[in-house]
Amino acid sequence: MGQGSKMKMIYMDHAATTPVHRCVFEAMAPYLKDKFGNPSSLYSIGREIKKDIEQARAEVAAFLGAEPEEIIFLSGGTEADNTAIKGVLFALRDKKDHFITCSIEHHAVLETAIFLENLGFKVTVLPVDSNGLVDPGDVEKAITDRTALVSIMHANNEIGTVQPVEEIGRIAQEKGVYFHTDAVQTFGHLPINVDDLNIDMLAVSAHKLYGPKGVGALYVRKGTKMTQFMHGGGQERHRRASTENVAGIIGLAKAVELAKVGLDEEITRLTSLRDRMIDGIIGTIEKVHVNGDREKRLPNNVNICFEAVEGESLLLALDGNGVEASSGSACSSGASEPSHVLTAIGLAPEIAFGSLRLTLGKGTTKEEVDYILEVLPKVISNLRAMSPVWSG
Repeated sequence: MGQGSKMKMIYMDHAATTPVHRCVFEAMAPYLKDKFGNPSSLYSIGREIKKDIEQARAEVAAFLGAEPEEIIFLSGGTEADNTAIKGVLFALRDKKDHFITCSIEHHAVLETAIFLENLGFKVTVLPVDSNGLVDPGDVEKAITDRTALVSIMHANNEIGTVQPVEEIGRIAQEKGVYFHTDAVQTFGHLPINVDDLNIDMLAVSAHKLYGPKGVGALYVRKGTKMTQFMHGGGQERHRRASTENVAGIIGLAKAVELAKVGLDEEITRLTSLRDRMIDGIIGTIEKVHVNGDREKRLPNNVNICFEAVEGESLLLALDGNGVEASSGSACSSGASEPSHVLTAIGLAPEIAFGSLRLTLGKGTTKEEVDYILEVLPKVISNLRAMSPVWSG
């Protein structure tokens, strides 16, 4: 990063989005040029593309231990969450009108819960502990004979805590209640088998695993009762109207194919780098709070709050030193309120405002981690020196 040359940026926001993998781009390219046909067409180019979509569907299904007909392609995680939750609640509303979720869900789930509540549905939002974990016992206590659906995310997008979804799914199954999980942060990054985890519906998004933006998938277990969310044509077996995003679907499938290669080794590598970063930060900077469970945690997630530091100033200072990071969910960028996730785990707003999320990826190296560990203490020291509330 010498003077006179453009600074090389270190990207540390893979939870927000990932770069499209070269192989994914190459797999998509023909469908943006020569293979342009509509898969609903009966002539040869349409039939060929329809076949390619079904091959992509099988690829996504196989990663989940699901059947291809249980996969719906749509625009991403937000639509997948909306489709699953509204679909089940509207389908069962005459007999079951109760929805259970938790306080640190993505806004795609929490805003949907508010929407349902305004329509007269009953909603229970469960608390989490100081590490962001939902107590399965709380889920069991909250279920009534009117409960239609439980939705608890697989792992949190801000603090990285991985929820006990297997146990929660088992409880829901025993009570005859559907279980949905937002797996946007885990799909392609952790092994997932929907039968082992007792999951009925699961949402994924391609751009979190080196695929394109604007495409995702929803797993729906065979026999699940749900109404259609998007109305129009008969695409996706009449479950999601709209001409398919063919290039995006092909890109998602290719990203899944690549994610399977060396997955366990990548988990081990990222976990080691993650722990190196966390231990390095808490070993060199005082008055810090590590957010999220240290063990039940995404392999690539580092989330820390620094007392007497304002998050936006911290991000700008890091950016000036060649590090691109975030203070939390990209979907909440620019919000004037502290993160709902950090306040839900018990942090005071003035501490929550000083949050930093660093999320590692396939290209992250030990040298990049060590550079951040060198720069960050200086940045924090400079910001605290200007802070009227710092007394360290």
